[in-house]
Formats: sequence, structure tokens, C-alpha cells
Amino acid sequence: MYLCSRKINQSVMCQFAYKQDVVEKIGNAMIYILNHTRNTSKTKLIKLLYFIEEYSAKKHKMPFFDIPFEVWQAGPVPKSVYIDINENLEMFGNFIAKKHEEGMDYEYFVPLKEFCDDEFSENEIELMDEVIKKLGNKTAKDLVELSHKKDSAWYKIASENNLITSFENKHANNSNFEIDMTFYLTGCEAESYRDQQEFNLLR
Repeated sequence: MYLCSRKINQSVMCQFAYKQDVVEKIGNAMIYILNHTRNTSKTKLIKLLYFIEEYSAKKHKMPFFDIPFEVWQAGPVPKSVYIDINENLEMFGNFIAKKHEEGMDYEYFVPLKEFCDDEFSENEIELMDEVIKKLGNKTAKDLVELSHKKDSAWYKIASENNLITSFENKHANNSNFEIDMTFYLTGCEAESYRDQQEFNLLR
């Protein structure tokens, strides 16, 4: 489910937009990541966003961005973020920009303004620091492989829905199946996590 309140840009279709506070949080998280990593590609940026969400579920039993991550060939992907940063940066163009240098075989991203912590708690800043410290120096390929581990939610959902072979044989590179972060939680923890998701929907 994609949430949309006010329009980010007239040319962005509503079903692919997030609420403005979510855009601000994702945009500033990307700025924070880019301030602490070098030459970060689209794939690496998306994977670090995912691991922030996963670490939040595991450590705090709470959503971080509370956006859907779908099961794609390269691991969990937030579809709306991918579409935006892959194309025209209509939602996040006030936060980041693409850059390409001669001799490099990929585009990377740079921040356009200072990080704003308005949407973040102290615990969330600490969690982003933890993820960046552990994973920020890894390559995009490393992070994809990490997201594919057999004890991951991605692998479980991909296996249950017969996606592994399709991905490996390049018959498909994405799906509509969403990562369920409660995979990493116990019964009571999962219930609390879902309660927070319901509260976020009502805000």
C-alpha cells in the first residue's frame, strides 16, 4: 500500500508518493548515509535504507520508515524510492542528486543540503550510525548477498513463492511480494510492531 497526502510534484503519480513526513525522513536518511559513505550507488543506497529498516525491527521492535520493501532479484526494494531515484528524482530531488565522473562505470549520489534531524529520535540516529558503521564500507554486491542469506526474510518469501529460480534464470527481476519484518520478531514483539504500523497509518 502506498500512502499519499499532499502532492510532492504535479508530475508524480499519487500512488507512488509517500506522505510528506515520510519523504522528509527518507530524504534526510539518504543525506545522512551519503554524508558517511563514498560514491554510493543506487543499489547500495537502497540496500542501506533496507538494513536500517531491518535493524530497527530487530533491535527496537519498531518500524523505522514504515514503507513496503518488495522482494526483488537484488534483494528488498522500496518500489517508490527505486522509481524516483532511478528516474527523475521528483520526490527526493530536494535532498540528493546523481553524479557521474569520467572513468566510473556507474552513477552515484551526493547530498544537496544539510541533514535535518526533525523526523528522527536519538535512538534512530544511533541506529543509522550502527548500520553505517557495520555496512557502510561494503560494496553494493556485498549488501545484495547479505540480503539474500538463507536466514533472511527475503529468502523465506522468495522461496515460498518460487521466485529463487526465476531470479537466478533472469526470468524475472522483481515481484509484488512484500517483506514482513515481523519475521524477525517473537509473537508479542510482532504484535507490538503491527500496532505501531496501525498507529502510523492513522497519523
